[in-house]
Amino acid sequence: MQAPAIGGINAPRGNGKVVRLPQGASLTDFAEKIGANPASLVAIMMHLGEMVTATQSVTEETLQLLGEELDFNVQVVSPEDEDRELLESFDIEFGEDEGGEEHLVIRPPVVTVMGHVDHGKTKLLDAIRNANVVAGEAGGITQHIGAYQVETVVDGHDRRITFIDTPGHEAFTAMRARGAETTDLVVLVIAADDGVKPQTTEAIDHATAAGVPIVVAVNKVDKEGADPQRVRAQLTEYGLVAEEFGGQTIFVDVSAKMGMGIDSLLEAIVLTADAELDLRANPDMPAQGSAIEAHLDKGRGPVATVLVQRGTLRIGDSIVCGGAYGRVRAMLDESGNILHEALPSRPVQVLGLTAVPGAGDNFLVVEDDRVARQIADKRQARKRNADLLKSRPKQSLEELFDDLKRGERQELLLILKGDVSGSVEALEDSLLKIDVGNEVNLRVIRRGVGAITQDDVNLSLASDGAVIIGFNVRPERNAQELADREGVDIRFYSVIYQAIEEIEAALKGMLKPEFEEVQLGTAQIRAVFKVPKINNIAGCMVQSGTINRNAKARLVRQGVVISDNLTVSSLRREKDDVTEVREGFECGIGIGYQDIKIDDIIECYEMREKPRA
Repeated sequence: MQAPAIGGINAPRGNGKVVRLPQGASLTDFAEKIGANPASLVAIMMHLGEMVTATQSVTEETLQLLGEELDFNVQVVSPEDEDRELLESFDIEFGEDEGGEEHLVIRPPVVTVMGHVDHGKTKLLDAIRNANVVAGEAGGITQHIGAYQVETVVDGHDRRITFIDTPGHEAFTAMRARGAETTDLVVLVIAADDGVKPQTTEAIDHATAAGVPIVVAVNKVDKEGADPQRVRAQLTEYGLVAEEFGGQTIFVDVSAKMGMGIDSLLEAIVLTADAELDLRANPDMPAQGSAIEAHLDKGRGPVATVLVQRGTLRIGDSIVCGGAYGRVRAMLDESGNILHEALPSRPVQVLGLTAVPGAGDNFLVVEDDRVARQIADKRQARKRNADLLKSRPKQSLEELFDDLKRGERQELLLILKGDVSGSVEALEDSLLKIDVGNEVNLRVIRRGVGAITQDDVNLSLASDGAVIIGFNVRPERNAQELADREGVDIRFYSVIYQAIEEIEAALKGMLKPEFEEVQLGTAQIRAVFKVPKINNIAGCMVQSGTINRNAKARLVRQGVVISDNLTVSSLRREKDDVTEVREGFECGIGIGYQDIKIDDIIECYEMREKPRA
C-alpha cells in the first residue's frame, strides 16, 4: 500500500507495524525491512530538513522521525539486546550457569582494588604478590588493568583470591566502572595521612552502583601524620561505617611499604565474601567470562587477559571474544606459567585470537570455529556501524548552509593507537570530553591496538591530515618513512596527562580569534569647517584618552550613534598633520562623514584580539 505523497514522494505506509533495527542502522537497512526504495527514504529525509545518504549510519532519533512520517513503530535494539538475540540464534545462553544446584561449586572471590591516585593501590598488590608492577609504569601511575590470583590460609583452609588492579587516574573512570561490574568485592585503598579524596568517592559510587560489598584498606599507617581513625570517621558520611563504630564494613590498617596487615586484609576479604556472597559457579559447562585487558604482542599476536566467570576454559577450545575469535593455542597465568585449564574466577592470558578484543568484551566458548566466526563477524559489523554513527557529525540542511555561509567548520581528526585496548578507550573517552565550544570539533576516526601501520598513515592522508596519536607504541618502519615523506603528524605519549593537555592546546589553537572593542578616546565637536575638496572637518576638543589617525571611529549625537564604522582619515593639530592628539588639546578631525554638528561626540576605538581562556 502506498502512502500519500510526502513532498511529492510515494513510500509504503506502516499502519503502526513494528520495525526493529540495530543501533547505527542506515536508510538502506530500513528500506529492506519495509520493502521500499532507499532513494525514496533519502528524498523524504531531505523533505524533513535532514541530509542523509542511503548507506550512512543514522541516529535513533532520525530513524524514529522517519518511522513516524511513514507510520512505522521503529524500535532501536540496544547492543546488549542485539547480542543476546544473536547468541540465542545459536542456542547459547550467556551469563547463566547451566545445570542445577548440584553442578555448582565454590569459586574464589574476584576483588577489584580501587581508590585515589597515589594512595598505594599497586604497592599493596606488590606486597600481596611480591611483584613490582610500579617500576614498569610511566610516571609511576598504573595505566593498564592487570589480574592476579593469590593464595592464603584462612581458618586452616587454603583459599584463593583473584585481584583486579585498576588504574587510579581520573581519565580511567570508564575502566574502573567496568572493573566494578566484573567484580564480587571491592578493596577501597585510602592513605591514612591523606583521607578521602575525589577519586575515593568516585570508587565508592562505582562499587555501590555495582552492588558489591566493600572492604577498606587504610594504607600508609606507618607514615608520620597518619590518622586511621580520621579516615573511619570521614567514611561514615558515605555510608561505610566501621565495625568498631557499630557498622558492617571491615576496616584493615595496612602498610604496603612495610608489609604490615597483609594477612589480615586477605582474611577480611575471604570472611566478607563468605558472609555476604554466595560465590558458586558450574565448572562443567563451556567457559564464559570477560576480557579484562588485551594487547598485540609482536611475537605472539593478539593476547587477551580474560577472567573465567563460569565453566572451564581449556587449550583447544573455540572461543569468541567481542569481535575477535579463534582457538585457544596457549594459556598463561600472571607469572607466565603455562596452564592447561582455567576454572571459574581464574584470570589467564589467552593466545590464539584473530584480533585484539576490547577491554570489557564478553567471551564464550562455542562448539566449533565456524560458529565463533559467524558470531564475531556479526559483532564486528554492529561495532562498525556504531563507530560510524559516533564518528560522523550529524548535519541538517540548515546547518550545512550555515557552515557554507560562514566558511568551513574547524575540525581536528584523530587516529588513536595504543599498546592495550583499555588505555586507548580511556584516552578516547578523555579527549572527547574536552570542551572548547561549538566552533571546533574533535573526531576520532580510528582507534586500535598495536604499532602505527602504513594503513593508519594512508587513512590520515585520505582524511586531509588526521593527527596520529601513539600511546606507548611506535610506528612500523615503512609507516614512519611514509609519514616523514608525506608530512603526516604523529605524536607519541607514555602518560595520558600529556596527551590530553596537548590535544586541548591544539584545539584552542584552531579557534578563530576573538576580538573586543577597546575605546581609545573621545572628542567633542566645537566647530565645523568646510574645506574645498575635503568636505567637512570637525574642530574638536579631546575629552578623554587619545584620538589616533587611521583608528576606527563612530559619531554620537545626544547619546545616539549616528554613524558607525568610520575612520579617522585626517588629524591635524594647528597646522601640522599628527598621528595622535591627547586629552585636553584641540585638533581638527576628518572622518569622511558630512552630517556633523556642533556638540556631536567622536568616539575613537580599536579592535583588539582577546586571549582565549
